[in-house]
Amino acid sequence: MAKSLLIVESPAKARTLQKYLGQEFDVRASVGHIRDLPKKELGVDVEGDFTPKYVTIEGKTKTIQDLRRAAANIEDVYLGPDPDREGEAIAWHIAEVLKAGKHTFHRVLFYELTPNSIKEALAKPVALNRPRYEAQQARRILDRLVGYQISPLLWEKVKRGLSAGRVQSVALRLICDREREILAFVSQEYWSLTAHLKAGQPPPFQARLIKHRGKKCELANAEQTHKVVADLTGAAYTVAAVEQKERQKKPLAPFITSTMQQEASRKLRFGAQRTMRLAQRLYEGVDLGPEGPVGLITYMRTDSTRVAGVAVAAVRDFIQQEFGPDYLPAKPHAYKSRKSAQEAHEAIRPTDVTRTPASLAAFLEKDELRLYELIWKRFVASQMQPARLLVTTADIAAHDYTFRATGSVVKFPGFTVLYEESAESNGEEGEVKLPPLEVGEVLELLQLEPKQHFTQPPPRYTEATLIKELEKLGIGRPSTYATILTVIQGRLYVIKTKTGFKPTELGMIINDLLVASFPNIMDVKFTANLEERLDTIAEGNVLWQDVLRDFYSAFVQELQEAKGSMPRVKGLATGLTCPQCGGELLIKWGKNGEFLGCSGYPECRYTKNFSRNDQGEIIPEEKTETPAAELPEVTETCPQCGQTLVAKQGRYGPFLACPGYPKCRFTRSLQENTEQGAGVSCPEEDCNGTLLPRRSRRGVFYGCSRYPKCTYALNQPPVAKSCPQCGFPLLVAKETKKLGKILACPQKTCDYTEPRPDESETDS
Repeated sequence: MAKSLLIVESPAKARTLQKYLGQEFDVRASVGHIRDLPKKELGVDVEGDFTPKYVTIEGKTKTIQDLRRAAANIEDVYLGPDPDREGEAIAWHIAEVLKAGKHTFHRVLFYELTPNSIKEALAKPVALNRPRYEAQQARRILDRLVGYQISPLLWEKVKRGLSAGRVQSVALRLICDREREILAFVSQEYWSLTAHLKAGQPPPFQARLIKHRGKKCELANAEQTHKVVADLTGAAYTVAAVEQKERQKKPLAPFITSTMQQEASRKLRFGAQRTMRLAQRLYEGVDLGPEGPVGLITYMRTDSTRVAGVAVAAVRDFIQQEFGPDYLPAKPHAYKSRKSAQEAHEAIRPTDVTRTPASLAAFLEKDELRLYELIWKRFVASQMQPARLLVTTADIAAHDYTFRATGSVVKFPGFTVLYEESAESNGEEGEVKLPPLEVGEVLELLQLEPKQHFTQPPPRYTEATLIKELEKLGIGRPSTYATILTVIQGRLYVIKTKTGFKPTELGMIINDLLVASFPNIMDVKFTANLEERLDTIAEGNVLWQDVLRDFYSAFVQELQEAKGSMPRVKGLATGLTCPQCGGELLIKWGKNGEFLGCSGYPECRYTKNFSRNDQGEIIPEEKTETPAAELPEVTETCPQCGQTLVAKQGRYGPFLACPGYPKCRFTRSLQENTEQGAGVSCPEEDCNGTLLPRRSRRGVFYGCSRYPKCTYALNQPPVAKSCPQCGFPLLVAKETKKLGKILACPQKTCDYTEPRPDESETDS
C-alpha cells in the first residue's frame, strides 16, 4: 500500500497523529498559515470585485518547499488543519501551493485526537469546503479594508502607530461606554435594618425589614431608620408565616469556547489567551509516558453544546460506577445551542471520561491539569442529577413591621458533589441555613442592626463579563474572543485593573473619534448583523462579494467624510500649567504610554510623567535623584574557573566579573531583576532557571541563571508571552528595517511575528 501524506497546521498535532498512524502516513505540519495578504499594502483589489492578493508569508518559503518535496510522487494528500474557517483557509492554501502535482486532495476534520476518531475521519474525508473558506476570506478582507484605511487616518489626526480594528473597536466602545456610565453615576444613600434572631433551636439567623403595615418599606436615610428602630423598642418578634418549597438546581451545559474562557477567568484567574493556549495543548496531544502523545479534549473552538452519543453513554456509565444510580438521571440531559452554532462541532469535553484529573497529574503541567480538571468536572456534572434544595421563607412580625428570612437546605446534592458553578455565573449568594420555625413561635431578639448603604455604579467589564457580553450581542466568534482582548490591551487603549478593564485617555479619544466618524463600524447591531452575514456565506446562502459590496459602499463614504471632518488631536487638555513657559500641559502618548507634554512643542520641550489619585486627578511625578549604588562585597565564585568574583561599575550599571579576564570572560549583572528581559522563565524542559541579562564583548545577551548546567541563551530580550503559532513559551523583542519593532518567535522552525505594543500592526 502506497504511503499517503497528511498535512496539519501544528507540529504537536502532527506528532500525535504520526504516533497513531505509523508508517501508512507521512504527517507534516504547515506551522499555521502559509499565505496571507501582504503586510505593506492593502492587498485587496477593490475595483476588481475585492479580489485578494495572497503572498507567501515571510519565512514560509522553506515550509512550502518541504511540503512539495513530501508530496512528490504521492497521490493522496489529506488536509487536516483545524475544523473551523481558519483551518479551512489553511487547507485551501496548502492545496493551492501543491496543485501543480497530480494529487487527489481529501479534507479531514479531526474533532478529537483519539484512535477511533482519527480512523473515522480518515475513512470519511470530505471535499474542501469553499463556502467556509470564502467566509474566512471575507472576514479577512473586511478586517483589512477597515484596519488599513482607518489606521493611517488616526496616524494623521492623533499619532503614528495607532490602529483600528473592525471588531476590536466595538469591544473598545463597550468598555468606554461602561466607563462613562461609571463616571456619570450619582450614588444614592439607602439604609437596611436587620434583626439578628434566635429560635428555640440553633442556629441563630438574620431577617431583613421588608414591609410596614403590609406595604414595601424603603429606608432612605438615617432619620427614617432610627425612627423605625425607636418604634420597635420593646416589640415582640413572632413567626407570622413559614413557606417551604423544593427547588431543583440543574447542572450547566458542558463548555463551549466562551463559557470555558469565562469560568477559567473566574475560577482559575486565567486570561482568555492563556486558556486557549492551554486548551490547544490538551487538544493536540500531551505525552502520557508509555502511551505517547494523546489528545485529551475535543476541539476547543466551538459554540455548540452537542455531545456525541458515544460520549454520553460513556459518561453515564462512569457516573453509575463512581457515584451510584441515585446520581444518574433516567434520560441524558440535552442542552440548546445558540441559533448560529456549528452543530458539526461538539462541546468541549474530555476525549475519554475515565482519564480522571488525578490519573493525569503526573503527566500534565500545573496549569494544564487545572484547566483539564475544570473541563472534566463540568462535562461529568452536566450529565448528573440536579441538586434538590428545600427553600424556606419565614416572615417575622414585630409591631406593624414585617421582617423576612430566607434559607435553604440541601436535600440531595446531585451534580454539586462534583462541580459548583462560580457565584458570578449562577447569580446566587452562599447558602443560608435557618433553624426549624413554626408559625406563632416567639423569637428572641439578639440585635437590631441598622446599616447605611450607597448604590453602586455598574461594574467594569472583566475578561469573563466582556466575553459574555460580546457573545450575547453576537459580536465575534469562538476563535476571536481571546484575540479581541489581547489586541485592545496591546494597543494601550485599555488597561486591566483590579476592578476590570479601564480605558486609557488614548482609548477614550480613539473611541470618540471613531464613533463620530464611523457610526456603522462602531455600531453594535451593525457589527452583529455583519457576523450573521459571514455565517450565511459559510452556509453557502450568499456570495462573499455581495457582503463586501454592501459593506464597502457605506464604509468608503464614511471614510471620505472622515478625512475632512475628523479633528486633529495632539493631546488632551489637563488645565495644568507648564513650569517652563506657562503654556498648558497636555496628556500626550509615546511609545512607553501616556505623559505630560507642553502645548508649546516644539518651542517648549517640557515633559513629565504622571499618575492619578483615587479621584482621577493628575499628579505629576516628582523626579528624585537616585544615589549611586555602593558596590557590594562579593564571596561568590566564578562558575567557569572558580576564582572569587569582583564587583565593578559599568556603563550599564554594576556587575560581577571574573578577575581572570581576559582568559576568563564571565560576567553577571547586578541589576538582573530590573533590566529589560530579566526574569523570564527558561524554556528548556525540566529547567527551573530564569533568563538573565549577561554581557560579552559582543554586547548584552540573555542566558539561563542555572549556567553552566543549562546553556540556553538568546541575543534579544525575552518576553513572557507564548508563541500563538507553535506554542513556544516565550517571544523575543527585536527590531528589523523591514518590520520595525516586533515580537518574534525565537524558534528557527517558526516565523511568527507580531507588532510591539507601541507600534501596533494596522490590520485587525
